[in-house]
Amino acid sequence: MNSTKKNGHSGLVYSTEQGRMCPLCSNPIKACNCKKEKPGPKSDGFVRISRETKGRKGKGVTLITGVPLDTAELEKLGRQLKQRCGTGGTVKSGTIEIQGDQRDLLMTELGKLGYVVKRAGG
Repeated sequence: MNSTKKNGHSGLVYSTEQGRMCPLCSNPIKACNCKKEKPGPKSDGFVRISRETKGRKGKGVTLITGVPLDTAELEKLGRQLKQRCGTGGTVKSGTIEIQGDQRDLLMTELGKLGYVVKRAGG
């Protein structure tokens, strides 16, 4: 028996007019509303800022964890903080990484945005 039949999901998966179709809601992938974005990681109310060099050949990065935002908002905040610091960085699995030791500047910026900020680590 086909695995899509077991789950009750069967139907159109590609249309020449609309492209790929969602197998769950049968809408085009671009208009799919059944796969809602997952909320961000659980937070205890504190945003933690730490510095880490592990696995980066001695280059330090500043890590920001515990921000209670979904993925899209976290990307937006990460972009804003990178511009403020004038450095590069990335967002990986609910953690914002900013290149260099930017802890003091990031603490003041996140404090201005209304977050309760704590230093973590040494």
